[in-house]
Amino acid sequence: MTRATGTNEQTRIARVSARQVLDSRGNPTIEAEVETRSGAVARAIVPSGASTGRHEALELRDGERRIYRGLGVLRAVANVEGRIGPKIVSFDCRNQEEIDGLMIELDGTKDKSKLGANSILSVSMAVARAAAASEGEPLYAHLHPMKKYRLPIPMMNVINGGKHAGSKLAVQEFLIEPVGAKSMGEAIRFGDDVYHSLRSILKKKHGDSSVNVGDEGGFAPSFQTSEQALDAIADAISAAGLEQRVRLGIDPAASNFFNEKTSTYRIDGDEYEPDELLDYYVQLAKRYRLLTIEDPFEEDAYASFQAITRKLGSGMLIIGDDLYVTNRERIRKGISLKATNAVLIKLNQIGTVTETLEAVRMSRAAGMSTIVSHRSGETEDTFISHLATAVESDFIKTGAPARGERVAKYNELLRIEEELGDKGYYPGFPQTIR
Repeated sequence: MTRATGTNEQTRIARVSARQVLDSRGNPTIEAEVETRSGAVARAIVPSGASTGRHEALELRDGERRIYRGLGVLRAVANVEGRIGPKIVSFDCRNQEEIDGLMIELDGTKDKSKLGANSILSVSMAVARAAAASEGEPLYAHLHPMKKYRLPIPMMNVINGGKHAGSKLAVQEFLIEPVGAKSMGEAIRFGDDVYHSLRSILKKKHGDSSVNVGDEGGFAPSFQTSEQALDAIADAISAAGLEQRVRLGIDPAASNFFNEKTSTYRIDGDEYEPDELLDYYVQLAKRYRLLTIEDPFEEDAYASFQAITRKLGSGMLIIGDDLYVTNRERIRKGISLKATNAVLIKLNQIGTVTETLEAVRMSRAAGMSTIVSHRSGETEDTFISHLATAVESDFIKTGAPARGERVAKYNELLRIEEELGDKGYYPGFPQTIR
């Protein structure tokens, strides 16, 4: 990350404020605003997850049932304006690590439960934006100045299940991955073509209700099994003429269908022991040429993750999300155990830009792929498009090519590609499994 190299009064923080706004589910979230002495104003909005890992940093909510169903964030807003803001006013906004470190120290808890990870992150992101604006450079360039950038491959969730939809599908996400594209623009077009091809197939075979969409813009048909969903997507890829250019992935989010009492998993009406579920994934991977599987087991099942990575990791990505929650201690453990070969990166799981970048560096140094991800409760904020570009993430996961809060990220990636010109390139395949 770029750092201040000298005193510049114009880049010092003059004002910090916050407000309560709405996310894509109509729930409150926090937006922070940082103004420098030059008059530049930067804003950032924090997203929220539905399928959250129990090891994530704490998202502070008001708990007052009469107001926004207890989901208000006015306590978080008050923490920004009354506790964080006064401490960082007069700091140079370019000193991201120093400011983030001060907020972590001010909170003083392991999970940021005193001030709230949402309070801290909103300021952290806004500070990064203010610094980029003060330097007159794009956010991705401020986060990581490079001569050339490798753009991320989109992961598009085109059928929603689990906690993201009202269907009976246990698997939370069924994804398409346009690895055969030659540019970001072509990748997004391929994804869009498959999405609309899938819409036509679902509507024709299953009726109008099958193309209702879930939280992340994917369709939510009344399918009973994962195979039904994967077959429909495979048909859509074929109908779009993109069999050799678009691959499939799944995010089971297995903690959501894990039974702690029996240590078994219930998926599509069947009960599986961990080793039986592994065999099931192996069959799916072979039948559908899966490129990625995220959170195939519950969030503390390191041994099961090790087993599936040994079995399938040479030809595909086994991704840890709830397993790691962008936490360096958990990632370090996963690296030592060789539990996965890929890490999902979510800013609000850990709570600062600095810690997020450190998690990426640690993962990449260990040879693991990274996937920068949105949350199901998203906003119009496009920070992750810049983050994924800055850290050269193998993938960016930000939903279907539908719904404004998802499309905003794709549109920003198109702008970034155009702005980069010959300083950017689209790799077309994950670097770690070529």
